[in-house]
Amino acid sequence: MSEACSSCSAAGSCTTGSCSTEPQLTEAQKASKIGKIIAVMSGKGGVGKSSVTSMLAVSLMRQGYKVGILDADITGPSIPKIFGITEKANVNKIGVTAPVSKGGIKVMSLNLMLENEDDPVIWRGSIITQLVQQFWTDVVWGELDYLLIDLPPGTGDVPITIFQSLPVNGVVMVTSPQQLAGMIVRKAIKMAKKYETTFYGLVENMAYVSCPDCNTKIEIFGAPKGEEEASKNEIPYLGQLPIDPVLSSMSDLGKIEDYQTDNFDKIVKKMLEEVAKDNTHAKSEDAAQ
Repeated sequence: MSEACSSCSAAGSCTTGSCSTEPQLTEAQKASKIGKIIAVMSGKGGVGKSSVTSMLAVSLMRQGYKVGILDADITGPSIPKIFGITEKANVNKIGVTAPVSKGGIKVMSLNLMLENEDDPVIWRGSIITQLVQQFWTDVVWGELDYLLIDLPPGTGDVPITIFQSLPVNGVVMVTSPQQLAGMIVRKAIKMAKKYETTFYGLVENMAYVSCPDCNTKIEIFGAPKGEEEASKNEIPYLGQLPIDPVLSSMSDLGKIEDYQTDNFDKIVKKMLEEVAKDNTHAKSEDAAQ
């Protein structure tokens, strides 16, 4: 790669045509080939975003896809615990090797680099965002069909870094029936739209709990509003998920890959349909150019 010439602007444009502003790939990036990058976002904490991310990955893995999860929730990482991963990340001359779950899902999280998983991360935003970037540039992801990014709550430093620094293909929004959750999720939707990202859909988590005796759906957080919320924001609606004590228990035990349900399979099927539409749209744009 040639060095940038003096006529290149700070934004990275070149007016002479004699220089290249394409960033050099790291050795880890050269050793990786990733199909689609999907950010899983909510804006609101406590809606089960990490559980949804994990089960989306498990469902994709069961369908034969190669999947990885980048845990971008630096100060509150939970993905390794959910998958029961205790192996530490390995650093070699190429980069950092992401540990692999029992089912073959690659996971990178700060908790896989800490001596103790419950050690607090007391860092300022600049250090956190730098680490998130390194999870992209310095981790050997290998060949993946899908890399899911578990974003932290809010619309601050980390989501900004993800949208500005990583080639995110699309976003899956996670919400719950509470009005407060809906309001904050709308903030996250508006943020993602500012980066002109594609929305693969909205998932409404914790929509109901099923009575163990009669299977009646009890809407403990109020009537589900996910489909209405998706329609108002003009993004696809992927479906709703119940509160399931079994899922919570399996996550606590680090055995989420053993959890059986068809709820996520239906959601992933709709998500993949949106991914296919996006691929078709991209090909049409390329052909038009």
